[in-house]
Amino acid sequence: MSDSKKSLCVFCASSDAVDSRYKALAADVGRMAAAQGWRVVYGGAKSGMMGALADGALAAGCEVVGVIPEVLGPQERAHESLTALHIVADMHERQKMMADLAGGFLILPGGLGTLAEFFEILTWKAIGLHAKPIALMNAFGYWDAQIEQLSRAQDESFLHALSSDLFDIFMDLEDFENFFRAQ
Repeated sequence: MSDSKKSLCVFCASSDAVDSRYKALAADVGRMAAAQGWRVVYGGAKSGMMGALADGALAAGCEVVGVIPEVLGPQERAHESLTALHIVADMHERQKMMADLAGGFLILPGGLGTLAEFFEILTWKAIGLHAKPIALMNAFGYWDAQIEQLSRAQDESFLHALSSDLFDIFMDLEDFENFFRAQ
């Protein structure tokens, strides 16, 4: 892996049952990363948005690094065509390795795993364990309720840091691309 490349860690769903527009968004992220010469770091699965992200990136010539825990190998089915695939012991090791490899984070729509990854990386930033940019892609209004909940937590003093200091919200890929390029 080239250390001179920006590394974008993407959190997203591995479910094949998600609407095709979400898979298309993930594939577009992969192609955008390739066009910018970035490396993609992600959860290592070949299914759902994860697979679409990796396939889009790889087809466009992007370096793609997957990190998958042993327990999810049979369930998520590891992608076999990646630049590098790290098989780790558990979800905690996965999150740590992905964070270590990342220059910044993009959170796409997803379920419990994506939420867990988002909140962990957000908490790490809030307590000073990293200062890397975090972007929440609110495509199709998917994260509206979560954004509202974080705003309420801030309004009621449950958050010590302003959420706007911890992460940025994007509605489209072009705005995110310009943001991450400037980092």
